[in-house]
Amino acid sequence: MPYLGAHISTAGGIHLVFDRLEKIKGRALQLFTTNQRQWRAAELGAERIALFKSRWKECGAPPLAAHDSYLINLAAQDEQILQQSVAAFAEELKRCEALGIAYLVMHPGAHGGQGSEPGLLRLVKNLDLAIETSRVESVSVLIENTAGQGSSLGSSFEEIGFILQTSAFGSTMGICYDTCHGFAAGYDIRDAATYGMTFKKLDETIGLERLKFFHINDCKRELGARVDRHEHIGKGKIGLRGFGLLLNDPRFARHPMVLETPKGKDMKEDVENLGVLNSLFLPPPPH
Repeated sequence: MPYLGAHISTAGGIHLVFDRLEKIKGRALQLFTTNQRQWRAAELGAERIALFKSRWKECGAPPLAAHDSYLINLAAQDEQILQQSVAAFAEELKRCEALGIAYLVMHPGAHGGQGSEPGLLRLVKNLDLAIETSRVESVSVLIENTAGQGSSLGSSFEEIGFILQTSAFGSTMGICYDTCHGFAAGYDIRDAATYGMTFKKLDETIGLERLKFFHINDCKRELGARVDRHEHIGKGKIGLRGFGLLLNDPRFARHPMVLETPKGKDMKEDVENLGVLNSLFLPPPPH
């Protein structure tokens, strides 16, 4: 059975993510290690790192990943943004290492009009530079597929495969599959036939062994709309059948799958969405 959970707020202290995960009865989580909308990151400090690790252990050491800042664009043409992005991504890796987090999920960035191929080459060059700068070896970068909105890179499996194959650190990387982004980019999972085709394509292009983490979101817009709008489970265009196929796929029975759906501070929406997802698990076959 996959490990279901949610992206959890770190408001008030990064260690509080585990209290909030327990509140929603989740088994996996994603977090930001710093304010995702500011370039300058606050120091974690030894005391906060120790408290985080202690609470993680007390909570049963659920699988988790960090997500990089939304400001980071390693394919940017603007040199100042690019320098800030490389430095910030290196710091993201260092914070993950300090906290003991094995995965850092990243958006591939946007080419800003230079075209996909030059943008991908620029991304790989600067991603490698950031990893080299960080000197971190214990954290695996997970490339997240995108909806293809605007000039965003990484909406096709071929583009993600190019990043993994071209980067000097590609063998250490994996991918995070976002169901909303995939659907918006044209990858259908609504019935057994289309579901099978999508993951067959992913396996042929990237390799299912590279798939380490899921963002499990329904999609507000229609298939192939290339618009990134997350919706609550079963209330969007993917629908319950697609999520049922994913949750009961034995290939992903041990994968973390986290919600990134809209919610308030009380997180009742996470509880409701997790309830819907848990209702989709099929009973085990009789012996």
